[in-house]
Amino acid sequence: MKFIGAHVSAGGGAQNSPLNAKAIGAKAFALFTKNQRQWKAKPLEEKSIAEFKKNCEEAGYLPEHVLPHDGYLINLGHPEDEGLEKSRESFFDEMKRCEQLGLGLLNFHPGSHLKKIDPDKCLERIAESINMALELTKNVTAVIENTAGQGTNMGYKFEHLAAIIDNVKDKKRVGVCLDTCHTFTAGYDMRTKKAFKTTFDEFEKVVGFKYLRGMHLNDSKPDLGSRVDRHESIGKGKLGMDPFGFIMNDKRFDNIPMVLETVDDTIWPEEIKLLYSLIKK
Repeated sequence: MKFIGAHVSAGGGAQNSPLNAKAIGAKAFALFTKNQRQWKAKPLEEKSIAEFKKNCEEAGYLPEHVLPHDGYLINLGHPEDEGLEKSRESFFDEMKRCEQLGLGLLNFHPGSHLKKIDPDKCLERIAESINMALELTKNVTAVIENTAGQGTNMGYKFEHLAAIIDNVKDKKRVGVCLDTCHTFTAGYDMRTKKAFKTTFDEFEKVVGFKYLRGMHLNDSKPDLGSRVDRHESIGKGKLGMDPFGFIMNDKRFDNIPMVLETVDDTIWPEEIKLLYSLIKK
């Protein structure tokens, strides 16, 4: 079964996000548990935590279908001690927030070498950061999102994801989120049945579907291999409709949160319906 949703607002408190997801007909959702553009935030209030859990239960959202996203400032592979320490502290806080909310996943961009550290050392540093976070928390899986490879970002190659996972001690608490736009602009084609098979055969070989914990479903404004991260509405970009049809009819993508981050949130209800309509009876 497919669980499609969107990255909804948590304005006014995390407890509002399941209500916002339900309003657009989502069967899964993502949220920020704090302001994504600030290092620190006040702790979650007990009332907010209780209401979040209650609203999720009443709307039928299971923890495994909620995919929180960490803040944009965090760089777990930061080459400098001060930046790395701030990033780790903020990431640990985000993991603990997920734990408090009763959620089992935290999605994050792996990090950037900033041309100040060897890329392989950056990947090792990211894994070390994950290991530290897992030791400080329970039951929350660190979910690495693949990137478009913009700038000095790591994680745009399947080999990068595999290298990080290889160095994580607790393999049961590490996973991957594949963003369709990022995958495409990183150079992995999905537009034909043959290209789709080639790309995901490679993903299985290099990383493994057993690590797939979520997806971001986005069309792409830039072209294949451009290494530029610019999302587009479903079917309106360079990917087109076919790849989403392939995904919706592939059981390897069942039972994970599949989250829209497309550019026009006013049409999310229509996009969710569109994706479900692609399932062949």
